[in-house]
Amino acid sequence: MTRLCHIDDIEEGKSKGFELNEGTVFAVNKDAIIYVYKNRCPHLGVELDWQEDQFLDPDGALIQCSTHGALFLIEDGSCVSGPCMGDQLIEINTFIKDDVVFIKQ
Repeated sequence: MTRLCHIDDIEEGKSKGFELNEGTVFAVNKDAIIYVYKNRCPHLGVELDWQEDQFLDPDGALIQCSTHGALFLIEDGSCVSGPCMGDQLIEINTFIKDDVVFIKQ
C-alpha cells in the first residue's frame, strides 16, 4: 500500500494532485468522500490540470480537462460533456485508515 495523504490535506470541495512512482493522480473531496483518479484524460491522454491542484470546473461541481474542456462526474469519473463522452477517468482503488488515504496495491 502507498500512503497518499491525510484526509485534512484536501479541503471540502477542492482537489489536489500527487506525484507517484507510477505517475500522477489527483484526489477530490466531495461531501467528505475522497475520490482518486489517474491524472489522464481519456480523449488525448494528457494531464487534466492546467495549474497545480486545479482539476475542477469554476463551480467545483465537475472535474474539468484543461486541454479541451471535457467535464467528468466527481463520483465516478464518467465524461458528461466534451469529445470523450461515454469514456471514464481511471479510478484508483483507495482506503482510509486513521484518517490517512492509502492506495491499494
